Amino acid sequence: MSVTSQFHKIRSISEIAPFRLRALFENGVEKEYDLSQLSELPAFALLFRNPAFVKSMTVEPGGYGVSWNEQIDLSCEEIWSESHFVE
Repeated sequence: MSVTSQFHKIRSISEIAPFRLRALFENGVEKEYDLSQLSELPAFALLFRNPAFVKSMTVEPGGYGVSWNEQIDLSCEEIWSESHFVE
């Protein structure tokens, strides 16, 4: 038996305000993600020490997340589940 998983793949991502991201998903849905909810996590410390670094994010191949470098990334499902729909 085959189990398939529905990923909410990201088409594009941008910073719309300090520590606020807007993601456009492959299904056409736009959602906003608040990076500040990660401010206490050591893995994301560089983003909060150097806010200009946030703009260097890229969509990972296949749309499965976004990354800033080899150590800092967010999955597409994290962004989907912890964000708000854009109206």
